[in-house]
Amino acid sequence: MEIHVLNERPSMASHYLAELRDVHIQQDRHKFRHNLSKLGQIVAFEISKRLEYQKQAITTPLGEAEEYHLENWPVIIAIIRAALPFFEGIQKMFDQSDAGFIGAYRVSKASDGNDIDTNMDYTAMPKIDSKDVILADPMLATGKSIIRTINNLREYGSPKSIHIATVIASKDGVDYVMKQTQRLPVTIWSCAIDAILNEKSYIVPGLGDAGDLAYGMKH
Repeated sequence: MEIHVLNERPSMASHYLAELRDVHIQQDRHKFRHNLSKLGQIVAFEISKRLEYQKQAITTPLGEAEEYHLENWPVIIAIIRAALPFFEGIQKMFDQSDAGFIGAYRVSKASDGNDIDTNMDYTAMPKIDSKDVILADPMLATGKSIIRTINNLREYGSPKSIHIATVIASKDGVDYVMKQTQRLPVTIWSCAIDAILNEKSYIVPGLGDAGDLAYGMKH
């Protein structure tokens, strides 16, 4: 398993990430979604370097050139609702890709809210057998929803590779995913990894609730 952390080297990913975290800029909901989409494009570009290409002869107005063409479009799977703007950015890069959607939401099993589980009661999935799959979820907190998603993928086929695309991951979440996917072709792509996961399973310093910031508070 591989892990790639984009903010280990300064780039425009760092710039958009800084705006996403900023409590003042977050008040502009359109800007927040826009920054998520921009980071989706950047992460998708990084993932594109790991896919397979074939050289093809191209006829130009003045002659011929050889250029690389993507051999097979990856399948993009969004864990909604928070992933939708991030997914949109990834889709702009892979604009011919099939897409899947999984509905996921947190459920507190304990009265104090400290025992968190994830419900997944909606799935719309294309064929993924022997495909490169990109799982888009901007916040990788505990890692449980990602692992449940990966386990559920077996009902639809065996992917060639699985790329977990996220904006911010917790160290605990990354460790959990690594432990659960040791024998699987999984790569994590994150703009940042934060050290702390609090008692309510929120990433600290993180950026807050990405779904609420993008679309408003849920009740």
